[in-house]
Amino acid sequence: MTLRLGVNIDHVATVRNARGGEHPDPLRAALCAQAAGADGITAHLREDRRHITDRDIERLMGVPLPLNLEMAATDEMVGIALRHRPYAACIVPERREERTTEGGLDADGHRETLAPMVKALADAGIRVSLFIEPALAQVEAAIALGVPVVEFHTGRYAHRSGQAQAAELARIADMAALAHRNGIEPHAGHGLTFDNVAPIAAIPQIAELNIGHFLIGEAIFTGLGAAVREMRTRMDAAR
Repeated sequence: MTLRLGVNIDHVATVRNARGGEHPDPLRAALCAQAAGADGITAHLREDRRHITDRDIERLMGVPLPLNLEMAATDEMVGIALRHRPYAACIVPERREERTTEGGLDADGHRETLAPMVKALADAGIRVSLFIEPALAQVEAAIALGVPVVEFHTGRYAHRSGQAQAAELARIADMAALAHRNGIEPHAGHGLTFDNVAPIAAIPQIAELNIGHFLIGEAIFTGLGAAVREMRTRMDAAR
């Protein structure tokens, strides 16, 4: 199975918003990522609109790649997703004070809240994903909610080393296998770089990696196309 790469372009918008105006343009970044071999585009429309905006989502819907809309579990965000109907919607935790998503969604603790949202999105033909920790209770919740995809938070793996990192990698692999056995397609993302992506990419059940911050940062030095191509090469080599 070929491992797909989704490129998150949130931080192109972060740079743009630092001064206002139109440059750099997230749409241009999406098209550049496509040309370099990306399989999809990810964008997180936060409640406070700190980077990606509603207008960005409207424009990104025209990119000839699947759009994965990351969104909080709120009625507002469900309404936006239902209006635009992106290919996929990944429900993520969101706190106003955080700099970035700091962990997985507690799907197990919020099953009653998530169930009608998952149904509404799925009924609209949107592929629903939950961004969760690689933990048994969270995978079991995803199974119960009937989602077709989970994305495992790899932040703990990315920020550990030695035996602690190996243990986290094993946990991700175990939960990916469990999800796959139950008909759920496992994805992964957060904190992945050229140096640490290979072991995650080598997990056979994982079908997609979503990577943003590192690629946008690397693009400052090499260009976005070169960064995406190098990540694609390293992912493919791991398979």
